[in-house]
Amino acid sequence: MFYTLKWEGDAVSFIDQRILPLEEVYIRCTDYEQVADAIKTMVVRGAPAIGVAAAFGIALGAAKSKQSTIDGFKEEFVHICSVIKGTRPTAVNLFWAAKRMEDLFKLLILETQDIQKIKDRMVAMAVQMYDEDVEINRMIGVNGDEVIEDGMNILTHCNAGALATTEYGTALSVIRFAHGQGKKIHVYSDETRPFLQGARLTMWELMKDGIPCTLLTDNMSGHMMANKKIDLIIVGADRIAANGDSANKIGTYSVAVLAKYHNIPMYFAAPLSTIDLKTPEGDDIPIEQRPLDEVKKVNGKYICPPEAQAVNPSFDVTPNELITGIITDKGIIYPPFGPAIRSLFEGGAQ
Repeated sequence: MFYTLKWEGDAVSFIDQRILPLEEVYIRCTDYEQVADAIKTMVVRGAPAIGVAAAFGIALGAAKSKQSTIDGFKEEFVHICSVIKGTRPTAVNLFWAAKRMEDLFKLLILETQDIQKIKDRMVAMAVQMYDEDVEINRMIGVNGDEVIEDGMNILTHCNAGALATTEYGTALSVIRFAHGQGKKIHVYSDETRPFLQGARLTMWELMKDGIPCTLLTDNMSGHMMANKKIDLIIVGADRIAANGDSANKIGTYSVAVLAKYHNIPMYFAAPLSTIDLKTPEGDDIPIEQRPLDEVKKVNGKYICPPEAQAVNPSFDVTPNELITGIITDKGIIYPPFGPAIRSLFEGGAQ
């Protein structure tokens, strides 16, 4: 058994996803700056996990504050949130979680001048968000089961498993639930260059669970689809715009275009917290640009001339017309996505 992240009272622990599957090492962060660094350097990754990590980091910073006055505590809290929010720009769950913590803090300082009471409530909220995420991810699996038929070959891209959340995963939650129901399925996992989350993380999770799986290089997907080896595609998401355009790990858009050509259904799986109503469409989603050495090096060694130019966008955006449905903890959203998403939120789903 493993855990992705855990609240330890005076610290937050993460499994170091940078060195999986060769080593299973846990990193213990004892202050909010270390948590911020863990998010930024991808010790922890995956939108839901980043959201909970952000809440834990803010709670840890607040709990360890040495401020003795409300004004001083408030000033430090604003700085803590700023540091956490400055880690990664694309995954909206980070900002969603930070806002929940900020909103609670604003309410508490109006209710009480007792700094310790405020600290305790902040910690309790972060732990509550962890517990909520576990149940949300479980429900994604339950709701998504209807799209999986016995005998299906399923393609996924990147890692949208337990390592990307608190437990179960998003796309892999659907796969895990179907497997648990006795459906005979086979999963094909794209390796996901340049960080290799599909190869290192998704294959590791699936093999731990005994789910039949096969690794593909990213440029094999089209070949597999053309040869009728893929029946269904399920991926995660880091931010979903109000019109259904969805950002996920770089390479997802290419898979979506291929899926459309080959008439293969493609679903995104994500909690409602990944849907950003303030982002009208995909063009408005900020795309994180990561260090070029992630592309130019493998295991610390250059695979190209050291002076070679490179680009490293961490995500791409799949337009809504290429998406069959969005599997959430409140059900599956189908086109037209804009009205369906609005209806879901107007109904008090979040």
